[in-house]
Amino acid sequence: MIATSAFVPAVAQAQAGLPTLGDGSDLTSSEERRLGDRIIRELYRDPDYIDDPVIAEYVQGIWQPLIAAARSRGELSAELDERFAWEVLLGRDRTVNAFALPGGYLGLHLGLIGVVGTRDELASVLAHELSHVTQRHISRLLTQQSRQTPLLLGAMVLGALAASKNPGATQALVVGGQAVAMQNQLNFSRDMEREADRVGMGLMEPAGFAPEGFVGMFEKLQQANRINDNGSWPYLRSHPLTTQRMADMQSRLPSGGLTAGRASVLVAEHAMVSARARVLSNPGVDVLRQWIAEPQGTGFAALPLARKAGVLYAAALGSSQLRDGAAARRWAGQLQQLVKGDVAAARVAQLLVAELELAAGNAPAALAAMPAGDTRRPEILLRTQIVLRTGQQGLQEVTSPLQTWLATHPRDAGAWQALAGVWNAQNQPLRAVRAEAEAQVSRYDYAAAVDRFKAGQDLARRSTLADDHFEASIIDTRLRAMQLLLREQAAER
Repeated sequence: MIATSAFVPAVAQAQAGLPTLGDGSDLTSSEERRLGDRIIRELYRDPDYIDDPVIAEYVQGIWQPLIAAARSRGELSAELDERFAWEVLLGRDRTVNAFALPGGYLGLHLGLIGVVGTRDELASVLAHELSHVTQRHISRLLTQQSRQTPLLLGAMVLGALAASKNPGATQALVVGGQAVAMQNQLNFSRDMEREADRVGMGLMEPAGFAPEGFVGMFEKLQQANRINDNGSWPYLRSHPLTTQRMADMQSRLPSGGLTAGRASVLVAEHAMVSARARVLSNPGVDVLRQWIAEPQGTGFAALPLARKAGVLYAAALGSSQLRDGAAARRWAGQLQQLVKGDVAAARVAQLLVAELELAAGNAPAALAAMPAGDTRRPEILLRTQIVLRTGQQGLQEVTSPLQTWLATHPRDAGAWQALAGVWNAQNQPLRAVRAEAEAQVSRYDYAAAVDRFKAGQDLARRSTLADDHFEASIIDTRLRAMQLLLREQAAER
């Protein structure tokens, strides 16, 4: 999509003056990353931002192989690999959209995850957006506005974010008269779109995905463009689907390639994650009731297994959203029976059962439903939530997995926040305050992080515990680092 926002309503392709693909960029990778960091802070504060461990892990399972393929094929330079964030954010929005931001940030609306038919189709969207970044399309477009300061560019992007939710808000956030310029500047040229298609398709097979996913996604978007483009498909308008683009992708399909035809096959795990995305995008009570009624319809029995799994998952989670615990358990039980022979799908179903019991207020049943010894992120975070509901029992068992996870994923704000809750429950307020501060660091909110680290210093001064003295030295070091970053932020304004 556009280089700046998943939430921007698409606009007509821009005027003349876009740089050619051969043009260089005046914006260094460090400057682009700093611009992206400023924008991403606002996205983390956006109420539509969602950190759902199940969906996030599924997306990462697609994203990381694509990154590895770009690296091995030489599309991702060592400089960009090191300097850019390469983070994917999820937005709780029903529109079918995806975005790339400066600095290697990408994102997906739950609406897009909810409509892609296969894992390969989702991979095609991510590969396309990744290619916009690796080919420096974002930087090239920003370079043409060399008279604009990075701060103004950031303000324009944030104005676009606001406009997507409330078109009247554009004038409030975009500096006078810049809204039209923003729309003209931050849409990729057709040549850039074609280049992202080709480079992205080249990543598919090395990453383990069927290139047919590109064609399947194009066909889906083209159909939506014909019958359902009511303003809710911004991905269509920021990625105009010309017949040339579609024909180009068709001609590039490998004959008898890696997984010819696999892109048309729906698997249960994808159907369930897609169903989860649809429910969590807050579709409304009436839509939830329709999904809950679907397993009782006359056509349900004739559906393929994977489609049944998606229907039952939506019915179970939707029932839980409407606080009908009995119905949620019934649909989840049927789902478990349906997918018990599929390891990946059975795991997603088991996590759902535990989540439903927790939502119903039955923490012991939720804990009993959790698989033992699994140290993947969804299991760690859900188990922590359950244990915090049960009280002191089990706190020690969740502390170690959280700390181990954070040792290798130090920018996981959700895990830091969970660890803060665990430390508070164990009456270790200094450690809890430090974890809260690290969560703010992970969201690039250095002002909030400084505030929490200073609160930790105050607690440490009143403590006589030896362990707290060690923790206090860490807090002092981290506070100085965050104060430096905060001063750099202030200097950029």
